[in-house]
Amino acid sequence: MKKPLILFIVFSIIGFAGTFILLKSLKIEDPKPSECEIVEVTIDTISEGSSYDIVFKDSQNDKYYINRGLERGLSLDDLNSRVLNKKVTLHLAKLWVGTSEHIAQMQVGDEVIFTEFD
Repeated sequence: MKKPLILFIVFSIIGFAGTFILLKSLKIEDPKPSECEIVEVTIDTISEGSSYDIVFKDSQNDKYYINRGLERGLSLDDLNSRVLNKKVTLHLAKLWVGTSEHIAQMQVGDEVIFTEFD
C-alpha cells in the first residue's frame, strides 16, 4: 500500500475514535452527587423547552434545565410558586468538557424540589 493511503486510514480511525469518545462524554446518564457542581442561583423565569424540558433562567440570564421535566410529573405552575424569584441550589452534572446546564437536583433551602439521585 502507498504511504498516503495508510496515513488516511490511520487518521480516519483516530478521528472516528475521538469523535465517539467526545460524544460519549457529553451524554448524561444517572449522575451521582459526586459528579456534580453545586451552584446557588435566583430563578427569574421558568418556561417549557423542547422535548418536555423545563428551562430556568437566573438573574445573569444563564439557563439550566430539567430534562423531560414535564413528563416526570413537574408542572410549570407548581414550579412558579415554589422557585420563582427564590434562591435555589442546583446540582449540575459535570462533563468531560465542563459543567452542563442539566439539573440533576434542585432544592430550595432543605426542600428537594427535584432529584435524579437514587
